Amino acid sequence: MNETPVFYFDLASPECYLAAERISELLPVPAHWVPVAGIVAERSVDRVRIERLACERGLQRVRWPRSWPPQTDLAARAATYAGSIARVTAFSLAAFRQAFAGGRDLDDADTIVIAGAACEIHPAALLRGTELRSVKLALEQATARAGAAGVRSLPAIAVGKLVFEGDGGLEQAARSLGNGR
Repeated sequence: MNETPVFYFDLASPECYLAAERISELLPVPAHWVPVAGIVAERSVDRVRIERLACERGLQRVRWPRSWPPQTDLAARAATYAGSIARVTAFSLAAFRQAFAGGRDLDDADTIVIAGAACEIHPAALLRGTELRSVKLALEQATARAGAAGVRSLPAIAVGKLVFEGDGGLEQAARSLGNGR
């Protein structure tokens, strides 16, 4: 297949965090990252499982955000804005790390600014960008497109008309793209 994979994610999801940390090493081609909101991630989080997987994958120890489940509307809009300036991947990785390696709340503007600084987005521009009507609309449209593509849970990788969901979805997507790892 010569399809560009699309990685649908929610910054509130530790499962999406785990997928984000390994997507570039598993897929044979770069994925297009698309933040979405309101699509079901895992219903309940098995913290022990997430912590074990993070350890097995060589990630920093998981530090859970104080507020749970996290409110990530601001972060989702920030990731959408970052996408409009070609920084969605870098911003999203930084935001995931702030949340799940740093234990910071993604509804805190300071956390968003720190994640933005990690990928050279000016703090004032980032915060203004989160308030733009066009950014809010783009997030809504991305979420609708994900649903129309068949995404029912996150993380999800769409390759053409195929959708691979959950932690094992990365390996399945890699196989469909011709990388049998």
